[in-house]
Amino acid sequence: MSPVYKTASVDSRLNREQVADVMAQACPAKDYRDKKVLVIVPDGTRTAPVGLLFQTLYRQIGETTKAFDILIALGTHQPMSEAAICRRLEISESERVETYRRIRFFNHAWNDPSALKCVGVIPAGEISKLSNGLFAMDVPVDVNRMVFDYDQIVIIGPVFPHEVVGFSGGNKYLFPGVAGPEILNFFHWLGAVITTPKIIGNKWTPVRRIVDRAGSMVTVPKLCFCMVVEEQGLAGLFAGAPESAWDGASDLSRQRHIVYREKPFDTILSCAPKMYDEVWTGGKAMYKLEPVLADGGELIIYAPHISEVCVAHRKVIEAVGYHCRDYFLKQWDKFKHHPWGVLAHCAHVYGLGTFENGLEKPRARVTLATQIPPEMCRRINLGYRDPNSIRVEDFANREDEGILLVPKAGEMLFRLKNPPAWASES
Repeated sequence: MSPVYKTASVDSRLNREQVADVMAQACPAKDYRDKKVLVIVPDGTRTAPVGLLFQTLYRQIGETTKAFDILIALGTHQPMSEAAICRRLEISESERVETYRRIRFFNHAWNDPSALKCVGVIPAGEISKLSNGLFAMDVPVDVNRMVFDYDQIVIIGPVFPHEVVGFSGGNKYLFPGVAGPEILNFFHWLGAVITTPKIIGNKWTPVRRIVDRAGSMVTVPKLCFCMVVEEQGLAGLFAGAPESAWDGASDLSRQRHIVYREKPFDTILSCAPKMYDEVWTGGKAMYKLEPVLADGGELIIYAPHISEVCVAHRKVIEAVGYHCRDYFLKQWDKFKHHPWGVLAHCAHVYGLGTFENGLEKPRARVTLATQIPPEMCRRINLGYRDPNSIRVEDFANREDEGILLVPKAGEMLFRLKNPPAWASES
């Protein structure tokens, strides 16, 4: 199908009727009669009116389908409870047992081999071309086997600048959203090798090419609704194949989600919202601000609600610590046996730096102001500040002094108007 989309003016948001119109054009009810439909949605770590899209879709086709189920695209995040999924879908307990009683909820299980199916291998020669020669290795592609129990996949999710792939959305809700560990670990490390500043906010990255290649191996019919979100509302909604819907949405995201600054900042207080409940996700408060952090500066991830580094990968992170890319690359034999996706996260949060003659030198400092104690921060090689010692208002309105306050960090990308070479697209 040709893409269907609507965009709002700069000072407005799409209303329910406009959303329903896009849905009606993209999903004629007659086309879904007696079909089994799997709806893939993000977990609670993405700002988006997922409930509006879900409820509109159900009204459009739900009662005509043979099955209409929800799969949470967790990647390696923590599973969501029934109550949390209801909150994500913006439905009440009574609506769950009445209006939506026939819908089943599922969490993706990335670390359960029995929940996965191999759909093929991207061969080394193709990986070499897609990665611009950075890697040449066979990459198995595993995906949640549930997707093959349905006649139609519908993906609902937002598009934002993203540290690993360039812009989120589209096939990314399959890979890594409902993917197995091999493909996930591979392309996260590929992104880390290229480095976050050269990836984030750029469209046609090597990682995006690999994600789309993996997506092409999932042959179940796919329809994707890509949202461009501003302040909980929709600046745009794009429907179509994952590739085409994402193409349009990422162009709009580039316009709406990138903030430009004239000069870098020596101190950044980056406030991670409560939807990030561990450093694994709260690290986005670093990724989106690194391009405007001055050499030798300090970025403080302020998140008094966070008490956990990462439930799923705690042991590996404690073992390897947060370090720059070259710390891992120049000691590859020491680290290559660890999950590459975890190494990627550690390099993303730490930021750019050098490793020469056994000495690591960060370009800038990253400090945690969370409930994670100082001894753990030292162990994982990040700075520590007592969150109770920080008054957020003390950082406000001081940009002329080289101090930046970001009250809700993690989704808007900050860039310099004239970026240095390390922050320019490769």
